[in-house]
Amino acid sequence: MDAAITATNVSLRYDRHAVFEDFSARIPHGRITALTGPNGSGKSSLLGLVAGVIAPTSGTVQRNLPGRVAFVAQRSAVADALPLTVRQTVSMGRWSDLGMLRRPTSADRTIVDHTLDLLGIRHLSRAPLGDVSGGQRQRALVAQGLAARTQLLLLDEPTTGIDDAGRDLVFAALRDARDRGVTVVLATHDTDAAAIADETLALGAPVA
Repeated sequence: MDAAITATNVSLRYDRHAVFEDFSARIPHGRITALTGPNGSGKSSLLGLVAGVIAPTSGTVQRNLPGRVAFVAQRSAVADALPLTVRQTVSMGRWSDLGMLRRPTSADRTIVDHTLDLLGIRHLSRAPLGDVSGGQRQRALVAQGLAARTQLLLLDEPTTGIDDAGRDLVFAALRDARDRGVTVVLATHDTDAAAIADETLALGAPVA
């Protein structure tokens, strides 16, 4: 199977702390891949390397997919009180396609509506993001990534704070993206989230 992402002899260090040493891996195209492993094993760092927001100390991380990347960060990495409604938050996923000048089209609105429906939060469209529950807020952030309609979707602990019913909606939405040909990579401690993956990349204990 063709690789969507190829990491070759990657080392990553912060000061004297090594996250990866001579790490190599291939992530397949058009599949859901779960990154698993203990705290400090480098799951979030690997997502950052793939997204291009972190540069390796040595080695290469190659994305073999055209276009942009959608990256859903951990909930704790997002401000607690954004002055946006749930719908506006999800619509932000369309911004990179829209640019600064183009107004949303009916096609953009349809994508946003469909994604809100997939995550079961359309009834919250007008609610301020800061007023909904933590699980609903997390689903809105996952919906934002899905609404971008990129060929590569990265998610860091996407089910944090979400109840069982909400997690099932997230899992179904990720499968829907996979079925559209999207390569999905998620870092997770959630065994149920890992179980929906087509592939698992288990990262080891932190490097000394």
